[in-house]
Amino acid sequence: MGIIVWIVFGGLAGWVGSMIMKTDGQQGIILNVIVGIVGASLGGFIMNLLGEGGVNGFNFYSFLVAVLGAVVLLYIVKLIRG
Repeated sequence: MGIIVWIVFGGLAGWVGSMIMKTDGQQGIILNVIVGIVGASLGGFIMNLLGEGGVNGFNFYSFLVAVLGAVVLLYIVKLIRG
């Protein structure tokens, strides 16, 4: 995927993940994009451990994997922050 698509995809996944974890008010658009992109990588890693495919394009399955990774990432951050 191109860099612009990664930014849009990451922003959407990070935003949905932050809404699920109720951290949307604490994050801006830049942090949503970062959380979404890192979450997509983390979600892909988790899905590969489970024997499934990771993020493989701009489709619904990849979006769900990215949101899963964003939620896991935000959960870990919440645990560390207390």
